Amino acid sequence: MRRIRRMKCAESAVIHHAMSRVVGGQMLLGKREKEVLRKMLWQVADFCGVEVLTYSIMTNHFHVLLRVPEKDRAVSDAELLRRFKVLYPKPTKYQTASFARLETALREGTEDAAKVRAQLLARMHDLSEFMKTLKQRFSIWYNRNHNNRLGTLWMDRFKSVLVQGEGNPLQTMAAYIDLNPVRAGLVEDPKDYRWCGYAEAVAGNQKAQRGLELIWATYANGSKRRGEAASLKSALSAHRSLIFGKGASPWTHKGKLIDRKAAEKVLNEQKGELPLSVVLRCRVRYFTDGVVLGSAEFVRSYTAQWQAGRGCERAVPGTAARGAPWGDLAVVNKLRRAVFG
Repeated sequence: MRRIRRMKCAESAVIHHAMSRVVGGQMLLGKREKEVLRKMLWQVADFCGVEVLTYSIMTNHFHVLLRVPEKDRAVSDAELLRRFKVLYPKPTKYQTASFARLETALREGTEDAAKVRAQLLARMHDLSEFMKTLKQRFSIWYNRNHNNRLGTLWMDRFKSVLVQGEGNPLQTMAAYIDLNPVRAGLVEDPKDYRWCGYAEAVAGNQKAQRGLELIWATYANGSKRRGEAASLKSALSAHRSLIFGKGASPWTHKGKLIDRKAAEKVLNEQKGELPLSVVLRCRVRYFTDGVVLGSAEFVRSYTAQWQAGRGCERAVPGTAARGAPWGDLAVVNKLRRAVFG
């Protein structure tokens, strides 16, 4: 299968939805494994200088919605030392530099310090480096704690979708990620699933709450969702309304109950449209295979910029999403196979 080039931008902060699956789709992540991966997710994000907006850890894969700052963002010596200690709280035989040595070298401004600083900064403010560090660290822990298991744990590459960083596209993507355990039939309400960003925000995790506030802090021009949701209380309320719809069960349509298989038949075979709260409970490939997700103008302008960087003048028009009242949602990939289910 032809690989799609990953779209990244080093000049400005961007949002990515990244996903990675256990090799062979094996169900290897139990409660203990999910908890370890959850803690590592926050730890590695802090070291890399990226913000976790929300996430979902499942039995054989995980999703994370990240805000990645510009690559050349300045990092002070004090902040570099803090991040180093976050990732390496205890000295190990594998470390090339101890905290004390690094602190002394940075203070004295030695040539060795400049080299180590460059090596550490190369691992920061970058989607690929974040995913590499997270997956490698978890793989080492997993293999060591499962009878010294040998071999790879993850499939070769992670997938990612670049997401418009405000309004309808960002909010819809976040809701889709938080609904993963609901789609899997593990819970009826994502707040009851410990290993997702929404549940952590409801439970009081300040970093998860900050992510939800960022998701709902601004509204894209032209979005049909009006009002402000900058506070935690209003962000939680707005996110819950998007997840469950307003005044009805998420599985009702025109007053009648509708199950997931029936919904997918309406969407794929009949090319019909259903309420957003129903469609978000189906598997929607726009959110995993769309390459870029945003308004039609965002998709067109971003891909034009990306194409120009590769010496190509042809612009890629956005393909409008179908199947639900998505508002201004569009993607790059036309998705020739079934979009839903």
